[in-house]
Amino acid sequence: MSSTSATLNAPLPADLKRPCLILGVESSCDETGLALVQLPSEGEPRLLAHALHSQIDMHQAYGGVVPELASRDHIRRVVPLARQVLAESGQTLADIDVVAYTRGPGLAGALLVGAGMACALGTALNKPLLGVHHLEGHLLSPFLSVDPPEFPFVALLVSGGHTQLMRVDGVGRYEMLGETVDDAAGEAFDKSAKLMGLPYPGGPHLSRLAESGDPSSFDLPRPMLHSGNLDFSFAGLKTAVRTHLVRLGWLDRPDLLATPEAQPVLANLAASTQAAIVEVLVKKVLLALKSTGLKRVVVAGGVGANRLLRAQLDQACARRQIRVHYPEMHLCTDNGAMIALAAAMRIQSGQARLSTEPTFDVKPRWDLSSI
Repeated sequence: MSSTSATLNAPLPADLKRPCLILGVESSCDETGLALVQLPSEGEPRLLAHALHSQIDMHQAYGGVVPELASRDHIRRVVPLARQVLAESGQTLADIDVVAYTRGPGLAGALLVGAGMACALGTALNKPLLGVHHLEGHLLSPFLSVDPPEFPFVALLVSGGHTQLMRVDGVGRYEMLGETVDDAAGEAFDKSAKLMGLPYPGGPHLSRLAESGDPSSFDLPRPMLHSGNLDFSFAGLKTAVRTHLVRLGWLDRPDLLATPEAQPVLANLAASTQAAIVEVLVKKVLLALKSTGLKRVVVAGGVGANRLLRAQLDQACARRQIRVHYPEMHLCTDNGAMIALAAAMRIQSGQARLSTEPTFDVKPRWDLSSI
């Protein structure tokens, strides 16, 4: 085994005791996030400060994330954001005990920026590093909410790149129940919105437009709703939206999509699209709860901020006396707080494997079940 591999699997240093202060660095895609979480001598981790920069404005001109631009912007933002969270928390670099960073999955260049920042700090401060799985950060983020969950629970991880159902029995104890076989729910939102001529990022714009529409106006498919398993598929839904726009004569016609006459029809199509996605998500969650016998569900990831999803899932679970937990709205997107929290919870549970030497071993593709 190489020395680098050995340090990645090293036990928790004996001199790392609670309370400890953890700096979290997130740079997996198009948000740069830094945060400080304290793991006290007793009790649960506590968020001291977090700062986030979104690259939405920069990528809007291209209709999607440009990886090279994303990486360069992370480089510009990561140090000022670190200074900001230190100032807001009243801490100094010398107070940091662990530097945690997103090791994967994500864009390779973007991940390397966060890893580089963490490795530089770890070396300069002589502090251990901890590479964190991005999805584990999302999965555990509701533990920073005012209504944190308890293990075990069913988790719905739903974002632009992932739609997964998992049974979660504790930190690091994850069982995959089902996942998307093609597009994720967030992709279905974004791609459908792009077809309708809505700006990037499309999902939030589609949801806002849907508020004035009739969800029963268009007959859209609910892919794999009756498949008998817990997998998802949303590519066909996007295709159905495209087919309706072709029939209307509006596909690739931004001039027609922008007319006042088109807006009510687009609102109806947006509402119908959102209703189809939400119905599939809610019914699959209920099926997962039934199959596992669990009475608690956690929803995490960017699509977890969708108001219709929250309302319908809350209503369905309330009838079945099932508790539902979400991250705070400002922690639904990618952020450094969830990375620092995941590191803290791994330390707390005795499962942290810290590196005592710098490494740039990022994992753009990384299966959560392998950690």
